[in-house]
Amino acid sequence: MDSSQLETGAPLSIEIAQIASPPTTLFPTSTSTPRISKDAIRTSLRASTVDGVFAAVFSIGTGGILLGNFLVELDATPVVFGMVSSIPMLVNLFQPMGAYLSERSTSRFQYSLRTHGIARLLWLILVIGIVSFSAGGLNSNQLVILSLLILVCSHFLGGLGAASWFSWIAMLVPRQLRGRYFGLRNSIANLTELVSLPIAGLAVSHWYGGSIQGYGVILLLGIFFGIVSLGCQYFQVDMNPQLQNTYYANSSQTTEIKSDSVPNEPGEISEAISLPQMPTPQNQIDSSIWKNSNFLVFLLYFGSWTFAVNLSAPFFNLYLLDTLNLDVSWVTFYNSLRAGAHMLMLIVWGRLADKIGNRPILITTGILIAVIPLLWLKMGSSPLDLWLWLPLLHIFIGANWGGVDLCNNNLQIEISPVKNQSIYFATAAAVAGASGALGATIGGFIAQFAGSFGIAEVFIVSGVLRLASLVPLIVKKDLGS
Repeated sequence: MDSSQLETGAPLSIEIAQIASPPTTLFPTSTSTPRISKDAIRTSLRASTVDGVFAAVFSIGTGGILLGNFLVELDATPVVFGMVSSIPMLVNLFQPMGAYLSERSTSRFQYSLRTHGIARLLWLILVIGIVSFSAGGLNSNQLVILSLLILVCSHFLGGLGAASWFSWIAMLVPRQLRGRYFGLRNSIANLTELVSLPIAGLAVSHWYGGSIQGYGVILLLGIFFGIVSLGCQYFQVDMNPQLQNTYYANSSQTTEIKSDSVPNEPGEISEAISLPQMPTPQNQIDSSIWKNSNFLVFLLYFGSWTFAVNLSAPFFNLYLLDTLNLDVSWVTFYNSLRAGAHMLMLIVWGRLADKIGNRPILITTGILIAVIPLLWLKMGSSPLDLWLWLPLLHIFIGANWGGVDLCNNNLQIEISPVKNQSIYFATAAAVAGASGALGATIGGFIAQFAGSFGIAEVFIVSGVLRLASLVPLIVKKDLGS
């Protein structure tokens, strides 16, 4: 799950220099009111935006509808689809370990290269496996198993690096610009998916050697762009986690950055904003996760929400590809409509979140998303469904999921202290990963034993549980902003 929204917690007695040859590393200084370089932050935000674009291309090739169609062509069972959806979430259980390791590194950039770099290169093994399959060296079952193994290893390494990347970006994006910046960043990434996904779908379905070979070509291109996206991180201001934590363990200052030291993102982030330093009171330094009531309420909501969503969500594309027997190019078209709606609404949700806060948006969009499984019950293969209701349903999904994705991460940042921030992020990811994986696995087994995908009970229960998961947000009125 690659686009994240993070809060700047950069201490103002830390000076970030201009990016020079290797990425600049964050160091504490003795000055009481130094200024963060506006150009360095601006360059970092631009690099992160381009990183998101190339990462979106990588995700198209290694997940979603193209990977799903690849497994359908290999006659994979619904249980396999459940595993494909649950594996990326289940490996999030290892995020706390990754956060622990990252906090003992000396460079966010180098740690990202070691984790995400190897994780993305592992997909080359599947490309080799597809070549072997085409030559008769592997059968379909062996290729499915190989795909699952690569998925496990790749997402395991990605999980080890996710919290570190999350914390890194959190220190770079000014809090007042968080909604707008990440709304813009995610919109651009979704625009990339909107354009690339239909093209990739057409290439796969019309490849002269068959759709499996076509997927291998798209996968190879995705790996290339994935490596390029990591190269963009070279131009972000690097940070030393040990120095960051040392600063927060010993600092009690509260200073302020002057308005002319805040980055202006052309087109979207243009105004100068006075950015007060996040203070480091005693409860921020000494508090533990289990004494943070706001964070515990968030974990309860986040875990129950991901369980309810993944009980049914992983099988929607399978329904289109297998039950309705649609061509992959049509399914990618539907998914592109969803990405387009997601892209357009992200900017709206970002601006709205900056004005009214994240909690009201999460409650509103959560209620709307809760009815989605019930709407799927009405979908069929009639021309009216294929040409009207399915496109409208995907637009509805994309528009509302933009608010959920953006505000979930923003709310998580607001309630997480800056010291050892990656530990909090990793804990939330682990809880959500375990509950989401459990939901997807249970849904997969139900679909397998029922003999068909149209199981009304699964969709109804998923919708009810989605509504129930919003109760902690409704009750805890002072959660975040």
